[in-house]
Amino acid sequence: MAGNTNLRAAKNAKNDEFYTQYRDIEAEMNAYVEFNPDVFRGKTILLPCDDPEWSNFTKYFAANFERFGLKKLISTSYAKSAGNKQLTLFEQESPLYDAGKHDTHGKLFTLTHDKDGSGRVDTDDIEFSGYLEGDGDFRSEEVKRLRDEADVIITNPPFSLFREFLAWILEADKKFVIIGNVNAIAYKEVFPLFKDNRMWLGYNEGGSRKGNSMFFVVPTGYDNQYVTADEHGKRLMQTSAKWFTNLDHGKRHQSLLLDTMEHNLKFNKKLRRKLEKNYGVIEYPHYDNYDAIEIPFTECIPSDYDGMMGVPITFMDKYNPEQFEIIGVLNNSNIEEKQHECFVLSRDTKTIINGAEKLWNGPVINKMPLYIRIIIRPKKGDNN
Repeated sequence: MAGNTNLRAAKNAKNDEFYTQYRDIEAEMNAYVEFNPDVFRGKTILLPCDDPEWSNFTKYFAANFERFGLKKLISTSYAKSAGNKQLTLFEQESPLYDAGKHDTHGKLFTLTHDKDGSGRVDTDDIEFSGYLEGDGDFRSEEVKRLRDEADVIITNPPFSLFREFLAWILEADKKFVIIGNVNAIAYKEVFPLFKDNRMWLGYNEGGSRKGNSMFFVVPTGYDNQYVTADEHGKRLMQTSAKWFTNLDHGKRHQSLLLDTMEHNLKFNKKLRRKLEKNYGVIEYPHYDNYDAIEIPFTECIPSDYDGMMGVPITFMDKYNPEQFEIIGVLNNSNIEEKQHECFVLSRDTKTIINGAEKLWNGPVINKMPLYIRIIIRPKKGDNN
């Protein structure tokens, strides 16, 4: 997948400053507000590493400050980010502006009231509240204090720091909406949160467009063969990214409408082609090394099967905790990782990879290894 290739390239280059588009933020936040109109009311929102001059998160929440009934909006910038190199009007026109600190210190911006007397609270009322003592790294004590003040943390953190950033949020037991690589679902530090229903995927499967990818704005000078330009000349890169959150939304309470095993095998043409091409027989295959059947497509989960099933990681977009129980991750891992609570214990099995025999303890069918699977089981009476 091009999206995953892009992410790997960014990680290897330590350059993962992807800026979220306004329309993607709007589409996602609207889902939470539609489910609970008071989800942000009276709340302080922290947007770490989000300078208002270039951050669409800051622009969006400033524009919707009154609609959401926010108490306070806090944005911080990181001195080493590409966006921080630009001198913003908020900073330049402030009496607190210090040219000597612009390149080395993080910045603090706040929004609380109608500063300009326009009769409404919006982007024009954002205040540059001064420079941070350090560079604005989210792990610093001063940004931690802002974290502790906030009720909700919303941002697009560097993908290479996703694990650490999520742990930083959970340490303070905060509500959050953040963006991460789709593969983060199966991280051993992350998956138990899904299993225990302490975190789930957001409303939109990717961005505001259909599909499982998001298009991020990349800074000038970002060198990557997959960067394209939209009709306005904005430089974009497609990645396989998801929203991760612990704010509730309606989609996670919608049950999948499923057909019986017999009906799927008889009438689902996509499933029939897949099974016949890969296994030579039109029936749900069983893993060689784990007691579960393979479900190649989420929509092909049989409504009348009560046993263990392995589903693609994209199932998590449709996961309803009232309909299914998550058992664990079936993935090729070392012995130490296999003991972790998020993994299911599967046998080492001989497989053929690139023409050579290799032991594999991830999902295997007829000696052929498969990509990571989530093992699920229907809850009694709910898989209809």
